[in-house]
Amino acid sequence: MGIMEFEELVDKERAYQDKLWGQQNYQPEKWLVILMEEIGEMAQEMLGCSQEAMEIELIQCAAVLKAMWESGKRNNWI
Repeated sequence: MGIMEFEELVDKERAYQDKLWGQQNYQPEKWLVILMEEIGEMAQEMLGCSQEAMEIELIQCAAVLKAMWESGKRNNWI
């Protein structure tokens, strides 16, 4: 597994998120709430020792960060 596989998984998750919710244009504070919820889910899977579920949550965290960055660029807050 390399960086390319990780990026492909994140891009796939981003496409899925956009399909579910459309383009998201939140303020940074709202993005932080969304990210912390995803991090909490990842932590829960770590405690449960489920490597597969933890990987899924890790990819979702990365995808949320990418969506946050995209939103910031679109809306000129980064």
